[in-house]
Amino acid sequence: MTATAPSGAAAPVLEVRHLTKVFTQGGLLSRRSVTALRDVSFALGQAEIVSLVGESGSGKSTIARIVARLDQPTSGTFLLDGRDVIAGEKRRASRAFRRQVQMVFQDPFGSLNPNQRISHFLERPLRLHGISRNRDEIRTRSEVLMTDVGLTADMLDSFPHQLSGGQRQRVAIARALAVEPKLILADEPTSMLDVSVRIGVLNLMRDLCDQRGISILYITHDLASARYLADRTMVMFAGEIVEEGPSMEVMARPSHPYTRLLTSAVPDPHRLHGFDPATRSELRAAVHVAMYGPGGKPDAPTPGTEVVQVSVGPDHRVRRREPVRASEVTPA
Repeated sequence: MTATAPSGAAAPVLEVRHLTKVFTQGGLLSRRSVTALRDVSFALGQAEIVSLVGESGSGKSTIARIVARLDQPTSGTFLLDGRDVIAGEKRRASRAFRRQVQMVFQDPFGSLNPNQRISHFLERPLRLHGISRNRDEIRTRSEVLMTDVGLTADMLDSFPHQLSGGQRQRVAIARALAVEPKLILADEPTSMLDVSVRIGVLNLMRDLCDQRGISILYITHDLASARYLADRTMVMFAGEIVEEGPSMEVMARPSHPYTRLLTSAVPDPHRLHGFDPATRSELRAAVHVAMYGPGGKPDAPTPGTEVVQVSVGPDHRVRRREPVRASEVTPA
């Protein structure tokens, strides 16, 4: 499915084109291929938050790792401000690219060296990218970054273990902000935090988008946080984007059977009845048919079918497999 920015939007900050990623597993005699992404395309506008949601293994983090240049795609590419990054930087990412694209990881403790003080994580990118050079300026800028993310300047002298999980994640966000990026890749940034502090981190990311014009690709399996934070939501299943649209629209009126299964698991005080086991079983069967056709498989979809993208609302699209229309069949 090709997901696009809403109609009438400005040129995208990030444009992903036909990304495919195949991993090889096993040894010499037991080697097999696993397709993590299948022809994924989408766009992310300036000062926009787009969420990628789906179960573990759906390909969400693989997209983030490719855009962050931590993995190389098997095929396809992506553009940053209209520039083909992979074609321009074949071997590794340039320092200029690193400054434009930053990543916030899932584990706020594992992403910070426990042997370094908090000041190290903010001062290092300032020095490396030449943003600040003398010691006083670096210290002043670090203090401003701390207050910008809701922390106090005196925490710069602390070690990571002296801060809470939410505070450590705010430090990770401050580190990303230090180089004034255009795009932040937030990979499950709240999943390891207490429920009571998640809302604060989500509000912080919203403020960064609104006040600084930073675009955010928010990767999560938590549909409630995606609905709260993101402007648009893209639903992933088996390495493909199966539904995409405004977050409130996708959550309120899910069209793809997989999206309906996901939203049924989100607590909703207005829902009168949950899905019974029989309904869930029918939806799981419908997911398979929508993806591969009746009796089809991931690498062998049902013959005589094709993938179509159907508009089900304003900027709301769903991908499903349907029989090839008779008018499109070429006579033998």
